[in-house]
Amino acid sequence: MTTQNGRVRDAVTAARRVVVKIGSSSLTTATGGLAEKRVDALVDILGRLAAEGREVVLVSSGAIAAGLAPLGLPRRPRDLATQQAAASVGQGLLIGRYAASFARHGRTVGQVLLTVDDVTRRAHYRNAYRTLRKLLDLRAVPIVNENDTVATQEIRFGDNDRLAALVAALVHADLLVLLSDVDALWTGDPTKPQSTRISEVHGDADLAGITIGGAGRSGVGTGGMVTKVEAARIATGFGIPVVLTAADLAGPALAGEPVGTLFHPQRQRPTARLFWLAHATSPRGRLHLDPGAVAAVVGRRKSLLPAGITAVDGTFTAGDPVDLVDTAGASVARGLVNYDAVELPGLLGRSTSELAAALGPAYEREVVHRDDLVLL
Repeated sequence: MTTQNGRVRDAVTAARRVVVKIGSSSLTTATGGLAEKRVDALVDILGRLAAEGREVVLVSSGAIAAGLAPLGLPRRPRDLATQQAAASVGQGLLIGRYAASFARHGRTVGQVLLTVDDVTRRAHYRNAYRTLRKLLDLRAVPIVNENDTVATQEIRFGDNDRLAALVAALVHADLLVLLSDVDALWTGDPTKPQSTRISEVHGDADLAGITIGGAGRSGVGTGGMVTKVEAARIATGFGIPVVLTAADLAGPALAGEPVGTLFHPQRQRPTARLFWLAHATSPRGRLHLDPGAVAAVVGRRKSLLPAGITAVDGTFTAGDPVDLVDTAGASVARGLVNYDAVELPGLLGRSTSELAAALGPAYEREVVHRDDLVLL
């Protein structure tokens, strides 16, 4: 099948469960308030998708931006307290507008506000999945945003591009669409005549020599092209194709027209647990490995034993995620550790049989089992 712009993208038209992320600048006016016509235009497109029997999850920025004008703030504040005050005002306005707009299509919306803890802690992650899954089962449209009102500066997503990629993996989406005020990934500054649009990306090799940077055109969001490409890497690593395009091209993009940039999935979908470990956890510490241990873990996919560890950083307990680093300090893997941080210094460089003889059979175990380990 072809369209006026070329061949239709089968990966898009075949997708039954779609996660769509839209940025602040595409939903709000230059001075802050909600651009209601833009919201309604997006909902009309998503409402048609839902009417076709496709499941839609919307990851929407805009809470802070929507709260600026009602609070008399001329621009996005820099301090966290004022940002959170704006978010508490704006989130209600945002979800209220979505609810009214989706109601015109006979759809109920469900507000899902997530913090970093909700995806980095395995129990919270599973519970978030159950909530989103039930909303979809009930034919509601989940509308996801970071909980800006309670997130701290140190532990937050920082932009909704990464959050959208994690949500796409969480719900096992067939497609992720990233909408902003930029129409595609370009080889350079899109305002320069020598720059060309990158229609498709099959892997990092397609991005070689390209300087990826630049925020959106407005000053109300936090994400730039770097965060969008990183989100695409996360999602495609889980086997999910990604379309990056402008919000005003959402209709053609979701119809499969070759607009924007299509990132092809990189490999078969890994287990949800290993994906969570690689992308949705924050390491609590670092284990420094000798060259032999690096070769065993990375090259032969073996478990990590105490004999191969030279040093321990951080404060963690058994079951926490830790990074495994090589002699240069580069993280080569992440895994769930089987010991508390305070236990490990006395075990380093010793074999498991030696430890079992000296300390008892409970110490004849791996520091990180290969089933709880993912290469980075």
